[in-house]
Amino acid sequence: MLRSRIAPCLLMRDGGLVKTEGFKGGKYVGDPLNAVKIFNEKAVDELVFFDIDASVEAREPHFPLLRSIAAESRMPLCYGGGVTSAAQAAKIVAAGFEKVSISAAALERPELVREMAEAVGSQSVTVTIDVKRGMLGGYTIYTHNGRRKHKQDLVEFCQQVEALGAGEIAINSIDRDGAMQGYDLALARQVRAAVTTPMTVVGGAGTIDHMQQLIDAVGTVGACAGSMFVFKGTYKAVLISYDRPSGLPTVG
Repeated sequence: MLRSRIAPCLLMRDGGLVKTEGFKGGKYVGDPLNAVKIFNEKAVDELVFFDIDASVEAREPHFPLLRSIAAESRMPLCYGGGVTSAAQAAKIVAAGFEKVSISAAALERPELVREMAEAVGSQSVTVTIDVKRGMLGGYTIYTHNGRRKHKQDLVEFCQQVEALGAGEIAINSIDRDGAMQGYDLALARQVRAAVTTPMTVVGGAGTIDHMQQLIDAVGTVGACAGSMFVFKGTYKAVLISYDRPSGLPTVG
């Protein structure tokens, strides 16, 4: 039986870790391998890495770094950034990552979802969808760090990638990124009502209560967060941590 997961989301840039706000800026927060060592000791459900510039710069994943991360890790891993082929996905899984995420490539060529599912299994294919909320309440899909707008309808695209074999859909709120004021629950409910595929929500978590609110709103879900695991205090001093209260569910 699936249970809700709590996963730190780490953003990579130039071999280091950064944290953005609204997909802008990028405060340096540490080294990927050091972060893995810390999270190894914290009983983390899953660790998610995104190379946020790979697609923008049209380059493939940094495979030597990914192999080093996987060799150090004692927890399930997901990677996204610059993946454009099933062969690359297979290489990442072979390196030791359980999941491979695609975003821009899935929008440009949805059939890639099916090709990846055939190559590595649906359970290893995550489609991450970055969205902004419009003035009238709807949601628009963006890629390339929020710079490229897409016309695909959010719900229809979620249903399309589910039919093509995506094992997970991750919804990332650009508006909530780094805000630490809570998830966009309306967005989460909309996607949850449209698909049955396992879902992860990213963007906005600042407290464990925010994660519990998400779980209460949509049921079994992946609650992903960045800032709350790398910042401490009002002035956001960098301190990588992970505290799971006993009341929240763990992976089953």
